[in-house]
Amino acid sequence: MSFINYSSREINCKLVYYGPGLGGKTTNLQFIYAKTSPEAKGKMISLATETERTLFFDFLPLSLGEIRGFKTRFHLYTVPGQVFYDASRKLILKGVDGVVFVADSQIERMEANIESLDNLRQNLQEQGYDLDKLPFVMQYNKRDLPNAASVAELRAALNPTNVIEFEARATTGVGVFETLKAIAKAVLTELRRGSGG
Repeated sequence: MSFINYSSREINCKLVYYGPGLGGKTTNLQFIYAKTSPEAKGKMISLATETERTLFFDFLPLSLGEIRGFKTRFHLYTVPGQVFYDASRKLILKGVDGVVFVADSQIERMEANIESLDNLRQNLQEQGYDLDKLPFVMQYNKRDLPNAASVAELRAALNPTNVIEFEARATTGVGVFETLKAIAKAVLTELRRGSGG
């Protein structure tokens, strides 16, 4: 959970972008990184692997708002989509404050979306988290593709609890910042609730 740095007066929050391989998690972070002013961000660190074109993880602090005189710094991570990276995904979820699930809207990726979402729930449970109690936002990416499932179909398969959801095209930035703002706001609300103000 969030880490407080008293010397810099910062609350550090960890946001994890989760979803199937090649669904757009990395594209989301790259777009956010490119559009964030240099003084507001740290280095983006990517550990590429031979077997996957997705970045292993990205690290990106964003400063947004204050809680009791403390600035909030967000650290954004993506997880590798492929199933054989499960140990890495579990590690990246440690200490998570909020989760964005990036679903691939293509009809033929529905099974991969469902599998990835089940995997997210399971990995969180193993660490004592309940996805239904965590700040959580759903993003339906690749809405511009001709083979995209309808939002109603995606919602029925992936969002039965009706968490906040966004349609997106991460390659052009549509829905990217809206998704980020929604998860950041949900995490800040949770933090304020925890701090009693």
